[in-house]
Amino acid sequence: MSVGIFKFLLAGSYVALVYWLSWLGMRRTRDISGFSIGNKDMSPYVVGITLAASIASTATFVINPGFVYTDGLSAYLHYGLAGSAGTVTAFLVLSKGFLRIGETHRALTLPDWIYHRYQHRGFSQYFAFINLLSITFVVLILLGCSLIMTSLFPIEQKPALLIVLFFVFSYVLMGGTYAHAYTNTLQGCIMLVVALFLFVLGVKYFEGGFFDALSNVGENYAAVYNPDSALYNGFFSVFASGFIITFALMLQPHILTKVLYLRSEADLGKFIGTTVVVGFLFTLVLMIGFFARIAGLEASAQDAVVVEYLTFELGGVALGELLLTVVMLTLLAAGMSTLDGILVSLSAMVVNDIITPLGGKPKNALLWSRCVLIGIGIVGVSLAWDAPPLIGLFAQKGVYGLAAASLVPMLFGVLFKGEIPVKLVFTASLIGLLGHFFLHLFMGVENPAVSASYAILASLVFGLIALRLPLGTLSRHNNS
Repeated sequence: MSVGIFKFLLAGSYVALVYWLSWLGMRRTRDISGFSIGNKDMSPYVVGITLAASIASTATFVINPGFVYTDGLSAYLHYGLAGSAGTVTAFLVLSKGFLRIGETHRALTLPDWIYHRYQHRGFSQYFAFINLLSITFVVLILLGCSLIMTSLFPIEQKPALLIVLFFVFSYVLMGGTYAHAYTNTLQGCIMLVVALFLFVLGVKYFEGGFFDALSNVGENYAAVYNPDSALYNGFFSVFASGFIITFALMLQPHILTKVLYLRSEADLGKFIGTTVVVGFLFTLVLMIGFFARIAGLEASAQDAVVVEYLTFELGGVALGELLLTVVMLTLLAAGMSTLDGILVSLSAMVVNDIITPLGGKPKNALLWSRCVLIGIGIVGVSLAWDAPPLIGLFAQKGVYGLAAASLVPMLFGVLFKGEIPVKLVFTASLIGLLGHFFLHLFMGVENPAVSASYAILASLVFGLIALRLPLGTLSRHNNS
């Protein structure tokens, strides 16, 4: 069998399987609730894999290894170690309280949860509007997937962009959350196998010792804090910001709302355990940045490191070409596994938390969600059509701003009992949002994780002072 035929057969089988799973999901999606969070009948293991795949995405599998390629160990520690610690801590701290409040009020979206916690419609609408910043991540994923498509098939990038858009949006339109969960479980399992394969394939570059191999590239490349890097050159930029921003990123609507898919608190342990283990294995893909640099690959662009390394490593022989096809298709699945989750959460949020409060509940909210989904697709592809260089940093600017704005309202809402003044959390949210953009755009803080982390700390300090009580005397939710 020729490589070309194998590519089309494998891609066709993948597309057929995804559409079949989406059709199964469509059969179980009867209303806006089922479209948004399902019917509370999913296995915690399925939800855990779904979440891990949503977190990993194109950023982990395609974009972030480029930062490791450029900046070395410091970038790996930022994304792999500090980021993983932030993810685990966020779910350990927030999951139980978030699920309990969400179950009590039958919340469908993150802004809906905010409304029920703070009993203020204006604040929940503000939250819904700032969550539209997630569109920057949609742009990143669309662009990343289109680059992979061009390496798989003889097609230009912009037609590839449209194909990716049509495919993902069509299967999400069919099945909503169930399509997202079923396809993410499939894609997550494939991603897991390929992540392990790529790590084993490249570990040969560390035969002389891990640190020795990095030192051969350059002394600063092997340094915990890289003085040559504009992004990862100190404790705060490597560890503190990596932990803080990743903790806050878990508050995105397509991530934290996965907790609402669970049947009860009894499923939390299995859900978190699955997410942590699978997510850690996904981070092994970051090593590709090291492998490419040690191998002497001269990448044409930072965002293209993964694609060019895989072509370098696997291209040229028939078996390698076949494996390259499988790996590239997996990278494509990695992007789609996050994109479909963002699309479900955004479309449900626009209908439930923007259109309904402003104009009344539509007669067919499920149809409206699907129409909104089409609108999001049009906006996303128009932004990706002439995307800026270093798309990873472009996406971080918007998504990190959302994270900075979300932390205090979500953290205080989960941890502290009783009424919390809306003015307090709204002001803290603005400090996080505007502080991030001010530091990054006007004060020369090049790393968006650093500017967002400083803004988050300022927001948090303001919130704690405004409560006029020491942290230790504030009443907490009972997590026992």
